[in-house]
Amino acid sequence: MIPLKTNVPVASRPVVVWALLAINTAVFLWQVALPAREAFLAAAQFALIPRRYGDPAWAYAVGLDPQNYWPLLTNTFMHGGWLHLIANMWTLWLFGAAVEDRMGRLRFALFYVLCGVLASWAHMAVYSDSEVPALGASGAIAAVLGAHITLFPASRVLLIIPIIVIPLPLAVGTWWYAVFWFGLQLFQGTGDLLFASPEMLTGGGGIAWWAHIGGFVAGLAAVRFLAPPDPRDVWRRPP
Repeated sequence: MIPLKTNVPVASRPVVVWALLAINTAVFLWQVALPAREAFLAAAQFALIPRRYGDPAWAYAVGLDPQNYWPLLTNTFMHGGWLHLIANMWTLWLFGAAVEDRMGRLRFALFYVLCGVLASWAHMAVYSDSEVPALGASGAIAAVLGAHITLFPASRVLLIIPIIVIPLPLAVGTWWYAVFWFGLQLFQGTGDLLFASPEMLTGGGGIAWWAHIGGFVAGLAAVRFLAPPDPRDVWRRPP
């Protein structure tokens, strides 16, 4: 399912969302411009390697500082490829503008950074022995989706569902889309834990499912402190 647009109007310019789009894109262009060795070293230093914090002796042995916690944040501005970047940035634009509009710029920036770090902690807690660098904004953007359905539960999203070569448009409640999306993350993440081999668990898997899960839950919780939902809001009533 590819979300195409929502029906929530945005009254103010989403300056923070624009800034996040620009920063993520600039960081990715910097990544792809690096020679292979420098790109590997950058990933080691700025992406999240859970074993760096779970096994300090190993971290020091490979040249990493286990007292440096910046990667819990910096990894959320790095991406593994163009598709990864585009998917994340499109989702941020689609759901983030309305959340920023409702929350305010400063609080939205704080929300994004806080939830990105909490999503990193969730991944690190599940894959504490992983030596694979984890990177991407997906956890923070999952938080934005959680905030969006909390603030605008009556909103709708237009999806494009590719059936073979025929795109099928379908408008559904954003809340139902989020429930389906979260259920898929939970299913995949639980499957990784229950059925993956020890080697795969050490590797941390190919997708940071638990960062998505942790970010979504963090978003549901944090938005209630930074932008408490107003029961009188028209977007809280059934359409």
